[in-house]
Order: sequence, then C-alpha cells, then structure tokens
Amino acid sequence: MALNVTPRAVELKTVLFATDFSPAARFAQTYATGLAKRFSAKLVVAHAKSLPSYGLPPESWRSTDEATALEMQEVKKSISNSVAGIETEFLVGEGSAWDVLSSLTAKTKIDMIVVGTRGRTGIGKALLGSQAEEIFRRASCPVLTVGPNSRSMGDAGNPLAEVLYATDFSPESQAAAKYAISFALALQAHLTLLHVIEKPKAGELVQSEELVSSSNRLLQSLVPEGADFWREPRYVVAQGEAAEKILEVAVSTYSDLIVLGVRRPIGIPGTASHLAAGVAHKVVVNARCPVLTVRG
Repeated sequence: MALNVTPRAVELKTVLFATDFSPAARFAQTYATGLAKRFSAKLVVAHAKSLPSYGLPPESWRSTDEATALEMQEVKKSISNSVAGIETEFLVGEGSAWDVLSSLTAKTKIDMIVVGTRGRTGIGKALLGSQAEEIFRRASCPVLTVGPNSRSMGDAGNPLAEVLYATDFSPESQAAAKYAISFALALQAHLTLLHVIEKPKAGELVQSEELVSSSNRLLQSLVPEGADFWREPRYVVAQGEAAEKILEVAVSTYSDLIVLGVRRPIGIPGTASHLAAGVAHKVVVNARCPVLTVRG
C-alpha cells in the first residue's frame, strides 16, 4: 500500500497565524514567522474579536477596538523585525476564532494554520488556547499547534531536525504522511515513522509477532522510492495505548515535530481506535514539541 507521495519538498505559499495576543500565541508566533521565512511564504496574521455587546455603551466598544488595534500594532512590530522581506497581512474579524479562520480559508488558499495552546490546567484536565481543537478538527488545511513545552523556533539552526510521524494506516494518516515526508525532505530532518498496536480485542486472531512484522513492512512502504533523505528514516512499531506511546517515542527520539492524521480511521486489526477523538487531543496537549495535524 505505497503512498502516492512525490519525493520533493513541501511548498508553503501562505501561512495563517491565529493570535489572541496571549503568551501562548506569542510563543506560537516564532513558528509562524520561522516557517514563513524558511519557505518564503506569505504570512497572514488574524485575530478574532468578540461581537460587540449592544447592551453596553458605545464607549466600551471603542475602548475594546482601540485595545485590539494596539495589540495588533505590537504584533506587527515584532513580526517586521523577524521576517523582513516576507509579505505579510494583518486582519481582525468578528466572531469566534473558527468563524474568522474558516471565512479566511474559504476566500484564500491557506497552506497551513499556526495556533498556540495553553497546555494543561486543573486536575487531570487540559485546555487548548484560541479554540485550537475546533480549528484542527475542522480546518481543511494542516494545523500546527504549538504548546508551552515546545522550544522557540529560533533556538536552533535547524529547529525541526527530528520529525515523528504516527500512523494507523488509515486514509487520514496517508494524507498526513505526505506532509511528514516532505517536511523531512525540505528541512533535512530525520524522519521516524511510528505505528502503535493497541491491545487486541476479544476474538481477534492476529498474532502479535505477525502484526509487528506486517506493520513494519507497511511503514517502510509509505516512503517513496527516490526520496533523497539526508539520513535513513527510522521505523518503530510499539504496543500499548496510542497517545501514550506516541508521546513516549517523541521523547525518546527527541522529536521537534509530531505529525498526525485526524478523524476516526478505518484501520487494520489492532488499530481500530489509534487516532480516535481523544488521541489527537492528548498528544497535542501533552507533547513537548509542536504537533501538525492533517485531515484526510
């Protein structure tokens, strides 16, 4: 089941950065500007402001608008210092973050959305910033979510040197594979391909050793012939709970980027829930590096 992936670098022509002016967004900004600069892409910066409350006096509306304008001006100054020569556009829309972003993506060809997350909060709970989960669940283009445990994009010469691609061999994962492979090619990164075999369900007859062997062959078949990697990809088949194993492997391989397909997959025996609803959320919230999610 080899993928139809051409062995060439990914092309990012337009990167959309969603900001709510929070510390999480300012941190994610380093990735939005870094990727725009590296790929010579146009950078669109968008902020979603709440609809005005008409029960309040007009003075309060003006005050909110003025505060938003000042915040956006600060973002403009910061970005102009870091990506001189890159085409930029700054937009403010009314409504929820998804309302504003979906409107933009409907009008403009966006190749990637970058958004920050606030990480964990409370006892056993997790909170995503800027409505990030709704964005990566619904966006038609890939979404890069940057958590608070990620290092700054500017902290190293090649800040995305290790790319981890986790797959359950579903159609959604195939869509994500194209990005993982081409990112590794474009950034001269070392690519790790991972498949997690979950605990067998009652009645499943597939033997563990057979499944590990076939999974390894499937992982290798995902890499197209002629892909000119600077270092041979690594193939890993792990057993256990999907999100937990993805995070473990990300740590052990010092991953700088995790790539996932999202939406419920149609998998092979032993993989039925690999990228089900809760897995992507757990990975995005707990990862120590940014996570690129791709819808099929």
